[in-house]
Amino acid sequence: MRKPRPARTSPEPGEGKRGQEGHLGYLLRQAGAAFRVRMERALSDLDVTPPQFAALTMTAAYPELSSADLARLSLLTPPTVTVIVGNLKRSGALVDRPHPVHGRIRQLEITPAGKELLARCKRRVEALEARLTAGLSPADEKAVRRWLVSVATDNKAKA
Repeated sequence: MRKPRPARTSPEPGEGKRGQEGHLGYLLRQAGAAFRVRMERALSDLDVTPPQFAALTMTAAYPELSSADLARLSLLTPPTVTVIVGNLKRSGALVDRPHPVHGRIRQLEITPAGKELLARCKRRVEALEARLTAGLSPADEKAVRRWLVSVATDNKAKA
C-alpha cells in the first residue's frame, strides 16, 4: 500500500514570496524562466532553442558580428556561442568568413535559409510577447520596457 503524499507546503508561482510579496529580483528570474519555457515549447518543432533564436536575431540585426561580439550581445558565454554557432552553421542558417583586416576573426552572416527560419521563429515569439502585453496600454508597455532597460543598464547598482 502506498503512503499518502504529504500536503504541499511550497507556494505555486504567484503565491506568497513567489507572488507580489516576493523580491523583485526573484520575480524577474521567475518570469524569465517561465517565458523561456514557453519559448522552448514554441520553437521546439523548428529545432531552435531560445539561445539559437537570440543568435539568429542578433546576427540578422548586426551583420558581420564575430562570435565574441555575439556572446556579448546575446548575454551568453563564448564557449556556449561556439556551440550555438557551430550548430547553426551545420544547419545552414549561418556562415562565417574571415574579417577583411583581422584574419583570425570570423564574421558571421545569416543565410537566406537562416532568414527564413528566423522569420518563422519571430512569428511564434511575437505571439508569445503579445500574450505578455495583453491588457497593457501602449503607454504601460512602453513604461515596462523602459524600466527593464533601466534595470539592465544601471551601472550604479551595488551588489
